[in-house]
Order: sequence, then C-alpha cells, then structure tokens
Amino acid sequence: MISRIIQWSVLLVFIPFISQAHYLWIESAHTGKVGQKHTVKVYFGEYTYGVIEEVAGEHYKNVNNFKLWLIDPAGEKMLLEVQPQADHYAANFTPKKEGTYTVALNNDEIDVLDYTQYDFGIFKTHYHSTAQVLVGKSDKASAKSNENGLSVIDLSKGDYEKEGEAHLQILYKGQPIAEQEVDIYISDLWSKKLTTDEDGKISFKLPWATKYIIETTKKEEVPGTYKGEDYEFIWHCATYSINL
Repeated sequence: MISRIIQWSVLLVFIPFISQAHYLWIESAHTGKVGQKHTVKVYFGEYTYGVIEEVAGEHYKNVNNFKLWLIDPAGEKMLLEVQPQADHYAANFTPKKEGTYTVALNNDEIDVLDYTQYDFGIFKTHYHSTAQVLVGKSDKASAKSNENGLSVIDLSKGDYEKEGEAHLQILYKGQPIAEQEVDIYISDLWSKKLTTDEDGKISFKLPWATKYIIETTKKEEVPGTYKGEDYEFIWHCATYSINL
C-alpha cells in the first residue's frame, strides 16, 4: 500500500508531464480465422495506472495522427481505416489465407515538446506499436515494421495461454538492440523490468490470465527541426500487448 501511495504521489506531481508518460498501444486477439472479420483497437494512456484517454479528450487528439498498417503473411502492406470510438480507435480486416499477420501503428508526426522544466529537454516523439495475429498454422514471427525507430517482434509460436511464456525481440532501426530496458505492465501498478540479451531478446512467464502491456523507450540523441521547431533529441516509444 505504501508503495502505491508513493507512486500515485509521483504521478500527481507530474500531472503536466502525463501526456508524455502515456503511450499508444494496440489490442487484438492473438488468433484469427480465414474469412472472419478481425478487429483491432488502439488505445492511449497508461494501462497500469488505469488511465485510458477518451478519443474526444484533450490528450488523445495530440497523438491521433497515426497510421495503422496490416502486413499479411506474404509481406504485403496495406493501410487500415480507423474509426473513432469512445476510448479507442477501431479497425477491421478479414484474413484471406493462413499465416502470421502483423498490425503496425506508427506516429512520428507529433509536435515538438519542451519539457526542460522537468529536466527532460526539448524533443520530438515517435510512437510505434505492433500486434501479431496468427491465422491457422503458422510458426513465423511478426514482421519488421519500423526502420526508423523501435519495434517489438513476437517470436512466440502458437497461441498464448495462462502459465505460458512470451518470447519477444526488440529492434531498433531494423536491428536487434542489446541491453535495452523493457517494462512489462499489468493493471493495479504491477510492473517488471527486463533487459534484452545480445540478440535483443527477452522471455517472461505469463502467470495470470490478464492483459500484459510491454513498453520500451529510447532517446535518439540527434537534434533536428520539425514544423519549424528545433528539438534536441527524438524520444522513441514502442509497445506490444498480450491479452489472456
């Protein structure tokens, strides 16, 4: 309880910082069927704190200029149309054949933020999120989807189940990144931090039938200009979710 009080105190102190501490993530069933409509949802907030922003609210509108892509088993990429709902955007697709489908969200069109008052600097944000959908028999990993920043690749074979294990790989600009910190969140402020091995991989148990949000971030220390505003670095944020 004391730990929760401390964490909530920190959150309240940094309320102005909350929109940056948020992340975009995709939720989807891990398996689908040929010929059946499959729905994916895009949320913005901080799941472990129970914060999910309303689409029409003040914060979500700052990051809703994202693109959502579907990469089919043959590697063909197509843009998905998203529809606003109360607290998420939804999109659908219908698998035409068996294999591994990857849904990828990308948003690097976010205004420069000045958080020097929080000792974080002036930066541009790049969000990326992925979801893997297995249709029929497939043992292929999800596709690479972000050549300009971070991404999470699902290496797991088959559907997840309670007490199973997740196997993920973190890529940075298409290459495995070693010693990269990765946070795993579930609800009610539970979290765990892992570090990738030399191949950019992590594995962890799934002991509970719940939702797991995986987040990893990185500063790219390269200054630039976006929409006439100078920034000191790019802040990359990639997420992945597992729903049991």
